[in-house]
Amino acid sequence: MKKPTTSTKLKLRSDITKYGLDRTPHRAFMRAMGIDDDAMKQPFVGIVSTSGEMTPCNMNLEPQEQSAKEGVTKAGGTPRLFNTITVSDGISMNHQGMKFSLISREVIADSVELVIRGHAYDAILGFGGCDKNLPGIMMGMVRCNIPSVFLFGGAALPGRWRDRDVSVLDAYEGVGAVQTKQMTEDELDELERVCLPSTGACAGQFTANTMAMVAETLGLSPLGSSMVPNVYDERKDIAKSAGRSIVENVLSGGPLPRDLVTRKSLENAAAVVAATGGSTNACLHLPAIAHEAGLKFTLEDVAKVFQRTPLIANLRPGGLYHSLDMYKIGGVPSLLNELLKGGHLHDDCLTQMGTTLADAISEAPKPDGQVLMTLDNAISDSGGLVVLKGNLCPGGAILKVAGLKNLSHEGPALVFENEEDCMEVIRKKLYSPGCVIVIRNEGPKGGPGMREMLGATALIYGQGMGEKIALITDGRFSGATRGMCIGYACPEAAEGGPIALVKTGDIIEIDAEKAIINVKLSEKELLKRRAEWTPPDHSKLGGAMQKYSALVGPANQGAVTHSGNVIWEHEKE
Repeated sequence: MKKPTTSTKLKLRSDITKYGLDRTPHRAFMRAMGIDDDAMKQPFVGIVSTSGEMTPCNMNLEPQEQSAKEGVTKAGGTPRLFNTITVSDGISMNHQGMKFSLISREVIADSVELVIRGHAYDAILGFGGCDKNLPGIMMGMVRCNIPSVFLFGGAALPGRWRDRDVSVLDAYEGVGAVQTKQMTEDELDELERVCLPSTGACAGQFTANTMAMVAETLGLSPLGSSMVPNVYDERKDIAKSAGRSIVENVLSGGPLPRDLVTRKSLENAAAVVAATGGSTNACLHLPAIAHEAGLKFTLEDVAKVFQRTPLIANLRPGGLYHSLDMYKIGGVPSLLNELLKGGHLHDDCLTQMGTTLADAISEAPKPDGQVLMTLDNAISDSGGLVVLKGNLCPGGAILKVAGLKNLSHEGPALVFENEEDCMEVIRKKLYSPGCVIVIRNEGPKGGPGMREMLGATALIYGQGMGEKIALITDGRFSGATRGMCIGYACPEAAEGGPIALVKTGDIIEIDAEKAIINVKLSEKELLKRRAEWTPPDHSKLGGAMQKYSALVGPANQGAVTHSGNVIWEHEKE
């Protein structure tokens, strides 16, 4: 067989692995994989997937992967499939496993970079299915900055129980309902068996669906792709089309991820999170994606967008509907078109196809008035994310006020050093109305890993106490969390933040309208307690936790682990 020639072809990144006498062994490896001379001349497209049996969110991705490979091949590319990890927030919830969830985001981003740069692939087509692998893959794409398309695997269908649509959130809250005799164990068993009737991500506007909408808005995903359910055959057509388009992007030179991820598109993405009552985890992931592009886009930047963006999507957990309902009424393009009409988006941002956002969504369906409202009939004037500051959280903490009846709270602190101790008290309902539950040492560095507290918050709601207490943590919350739940307290306890100094019985005041959170202690008393405080001992950490704890930055800047804006010197030419 003849050796490939570069005489009449586009220069590709992958050429470095294919041509020349000293690349003979490289070509031998390729031939062993069935790559012939013609395939060797083509762009190599790395298809990274999170498929596996770790979580229902990442099952049923294989048919989509195969369709993507078909699309790449038909467009004149050579697909190369590889996998990366995922950690299920649902299965790791309420135990030490949750400490590994946010860490997995960094590992996923690193693994994308390692394979793409190690093999010198020309493009990335990525499949994500649940909370951390969506931003992780997107971060890897922006870091590598080669032609990239991200595809969400799709959400599960909602379940049906006692004449209403349900999701896994109902199962979480059902545990508390059983404990307070509002539901029987038999009823909860019925609910457990039907709340997740198919593969796919959680059906509400929790973190996975929120970040899928973000991907569309940033231009990393094709418009109209994210809300298609996981089990619909339409997903295979989307994947095939993405396979074709990624090859076209290679041949045309873009757009590249850093052409798409700009300050304007990040503000658009934050607006979409606000307009849908999306997950507060986006406040971690948007700064982290921005960081990969060398952009400083912090928690406060996200909050500013939230404050000026109306809530117009009636989606769970704050609303009534699920992602399937959003799909039926036109998906993300309909939402974007309505926001654009009101001047809530930058219209000149690029889409995956290289057109402007305004041009791409001009024909999108109008709001239906139930799932998606018009701007003049908004659910609220603000997306409802507030950054609270005061002597308790001088670096800020976040509260999602969408759906909250009361915007202020004052009460005695009930302090816990970790989630497990808190859960034991909540299970036994050994807390009182009016208290402020404080869970500390759960931040990025202190956890390590920044666990989310859905188990605690859902149990409180299930016990009928959701509107009667407040909860503050230096950890984070699930997209399914609701109530007066304040997360990302900065500086975190492990860094000596004031949250480390609070004692049970101290009075904490929260006022979302004034954006303040204070512990009623004098500066003198705080200084005294600081002098007595000792940092947590992490000397016995090992493995991934040790590396993460040593490198991770603060939550209000995305909890990232490297300096950002990576430029691989050897790719400059």
